[in-house]
Amino acid sequence: MKKLLSVLLAAGLVLALTACGSKESEEKPKEKVVEDKVVVYSTHAESLLEVVVSEFERETGIKVEYINLKGALADRVLAEKDAPQADVMYGGASSLFIDLAEKGVFEETHPEWSEELNPLFKDEGGLWYGTIQTPVVMFYNSEMLSEEEAPKDWYELIKPEYEDKLVFRDAGSSSAKATYSSLLYQYDKEGRISDGWEFMKSLDRNTKKYYGSGSLQFQAVGRKEASISFAVLSSVIANRDNGLPLEIIDAESGSPVITDAIGVIKNSKHPNAAKKFLEFAGSKKIQSKLATEFNRMPTLNSAIEESPQWMKEIEYKVMDVDWKVLSEKQSQWMRKWDSEIKGYN
Repeated sequence: MKKLLSVLLAAGLVLALTACGSKESEEKPKEKVVEDKVVVYSTHAESLLEVVVSEFERETGIKVEYINLKGALADRVLAEKDAPQADVMYGGASSLFIDLAEKGVFEETHPEWSEELNPLFKDEGGLWYGTIQTPVVMFYNSEMLSEEEAPKDWYELIKPEYEDKLVFRDAGSSSAKATYSSLLYQYDKEGRISDGWEFMKSLDRNTKKYYGSGSLQFQAVGRKEASISFAVLSSVIANRDNGLPLEIIDAESGSPVITDAIGVIKNSKHPNAAKKFLEFAGSKKIQSKLATEFNRMPTLNSAIEESPQWMKEIEYKVMDVDWKVLSEKQSQWMRKWDSEIKGYN
């Protein structure tokens, strides 16, 4: 009897251990296989991409293939939606990402650094994340205007005293597109879009010239062809550091802030490598590196603490803009601006 009991106990122990092992085996998640390559579509300058790519390849051993598509980025990604050729979309304004996210282009991701981000800089559903913030600010030549004479807000630019004192970028540039659209939105949100177009006509009347190049725009202000303009904050700082007598205007109604974003493309060929690239490209280490080497302002406060001094010290009001609305209306508005406003008043 004792022998039989011993046999039964031993058999029970074996079964229990087997069941435990089986359960542990079932519960243990399968380790994700990270692919050895990732394909990135981007709008960023090649010099900036090279820095990010080389650091990523050295740290992970994953090969990066990238294509710089600039203005054609969103169209290319959307055209390839059913058969994605890229794994990551890196760069481009948040309005583009919002539009593409609604069309089902992106995969939900949750990088570790995303919890630190201000809600302004990310999609609430985890479809895209901002890695660079780009305020667009007004500025003036301090040898032509005093602080008292300079405008305090965007809406003052249509005053008679500023006729022929303005030079701007045309709507082909991302900064101009965001600025003109953001100004129109201030009227649209109050149901007064027709007043917004009247404002744009008056602004055009006071504009001496539009430039297709940012460098030509700054040269014009530097040569005193006009005293007032607007541009991305980092460019104003860089030109001021290079000797131009420029002063920044912290507009009373705020400045538009363009968010350059990143997202993983749904159903891509290298999804796990793509998530690793997103985690890396938006990290504190890379954001602060791009701030130091390329004057790109981070979205992570922890990265700003390791960035150039002006980024730590600069203060500006943020214009109230619903970028989702802009993603829906911007193209239509800019076509109208180009065909009915620019140079027609």
